Amino acid sequence: EPKRNTAFGSVGRRIPYRILHVINQDGESLGNMHRAEALKLMDQHNLKLVLLKENVEPPVYRLMTGQQIYEEQLRRAEKKKASPKPGVIQKELSFSSAIAKNDLENKTKQIAQWIDKKYHVKVTIRQAK
Repeated sequence: EPKRNTAFGSVGRRIPYRILHVINQDGESLGNMHRAEALKLMDQHNLKLVLLKENVEPPVYRLMTGQQIYEEQLRRAEKKKASPKPGVIQKELSFSSAIAKNDLENKTKQIAQWIDKKYHVKVTIRQAK
């Protein structure tokens, strides 16, 4: 089983598949071809092969320039930053409506620290008897 690519980037000459579906740098499909033909094409045009889709038959590779690869990496990094992270930490704080001034100030500082750490904060106020 081929090793999973975690980062988007050139695969160089290490291609574990015999038959590939190749797309040129303009996004046009060049069809299915043997690994050797794809490497020859890569060398002729001074481009790099990048794995796009691994879970299809045959796997899809794209010929890209170094600049295109760099721009795609930046775009994916921005997209990853923008998407919400799984497992967001939620903090909960509850206190009575008859809380002392000093305790209220301490809990307010704690809430501010959690918000700075990008935690979701839930505050519950119980009515004093």
